[in-house]
Amino acid sequence: MKIKLKKKHLNINLILGIVWFLFGVMELSFSENIGWFDYGSLVFGVLYFILYFYQKKYQYLTIENGVLRINGSFGKKINLAEIKRIKKFAGDYILKTSKKELTINTQIIDTNSLAKLNAELEKLNVEWN
Repeated sequence: MKIKLKKKHLNINLILGIVWFLFGVMELSFSENIGWFDYGSLVFGVLYFILYFYQKKYQYLTIENGVLRINGSFGKKINLAEIKRIKKFAGDYILKTSKKELTINTQIIDTNSLAKLNAELEKLNVEWN
């Protein structure tokens, strides 16, 4: 099951990619002396495009085979069976096992997907704070 990001969050990354890329193209077009530093805006634009397409394809969270995984650059994951406690703090869920913690930012999760995530977490017999 995929827990989706809010469309606003995705669109911000797309807009930032477009703005940085256009800024880079304009900078290279109107600059007389082009150095390696002038390509930085293009690089930022391309990185935001990559981030947008990655997040659009993989979304924020994936729950499969009893494992909850945050789809990001570091790919944090936690086994649902090992969760001992779930703490709500400042709009985040902090899932705790005996060895590690995983923080889920609920502010960027789509409303329908948040309901699915809550239903999945409530199935676990763990302590909620």
